[in-house]
Amino acid sequence: MGPPPLKLNIGRDGDRISALHDDLLLGILERLDLRDAVRAGALSARWRHLPYRLSRLHLNAGHFHRATLLEGMGAFKDAACRLLSVCPPPAAGKSPRVIETLALTFCVSAPHLSFIGRAVEDVVSRGHTKCFQFDICSRCKDGTRRTTQLLTELGKQFMSFSSAYPVAFGWLTFLTLEDLAFGDSDVADLIRGCDKLKDLKLRSCRLVDRHSALKIDTPHAGLENLWFISFRCALIELISVPKLRIFWCWSRKNPPVRCGYVPELYKVELGSRAKASQVPFALSECFSRSATNLSKLYLNFGSQMVS
Repeated sequence: MGPPPLKLNIGRDGDRISALHDDLLLGILERLDLRDAVRAGALSARWRHLPYRLSRLHLNAGHFHRATLLEGMGAFKDAACRLLSVCPPPAAGKSPRVIETLALTFCVSAPHLSFIGRAVEDVVSRGHTKCFQFDICSRCKDGTRRTTQLLTELGKQFMSFSSAYPVAFGWLTFLTLEDLAFGDSDVADLIRGCDKLKDLKLRSCRLVDRHSALKIDTPHAGLENLWFISFRCALIELISVPKLRIFWCWSRKNPPVRCGYVPELYKVELGSRAKASQVPFALSECFSRSATNLSKLYLNFGSQMVS
């Protein structure tokens, strides 16, 4: 004979799902979009505490549609602080909540960054977060004109944010930045301050002085993947990035790249919108003799000559 059928404590309303154990209900919510998980929690008193026990959180400010961008960021900040800080005490014999994966997508908004930083540090300082990601852009997607002055100011606000919350940035594993302008040493300083950072993407960013070289000398960093998409500067010089394995660069002109000490580098993708009338691109100038592990090279230069 087989085992007796499982008996569920089904209420008068016949809600068999709500009669399931919390661990099973959390398994269901973990497979939903965070917005749907929160909505499900709002529908039933039995489910109400469950969104605050999720182990994987991905919150995007773009999902908070308000009249203005600042109002949307305010709603995002409130939701993030609530989901990260509200943690009901575990029932007897149960382990406390652990957030293993945390991904936040938002824009640079000075009035809200401190709240986000404090809430995040409270989570990661517990030491259980394995995957932590920031996707941060400027405010220019609201139609504001993308001037160098504006992007420089937003870049300064972001760098102040990273300096003010070193614990949070020390736990970052993935970071994407878009539409920000940096000082000559900002990117290297940022990498040095992110001890666990494995993947860095810079989209449509620039140096304040676009005639300067971006020099990355981070011999103790664990950075493995580095992406530059339309990064404006005179030269990207990877002086020492010993753990770097994948490098991707797309630029409007000849790829301004020079690799120094990159012994683990095995995959490189270079591309540009350069014209055939431009000065021929010398691939040999990009790599040093330390790139002995390089085995995959992808080039996309349209009609430009490669020598």
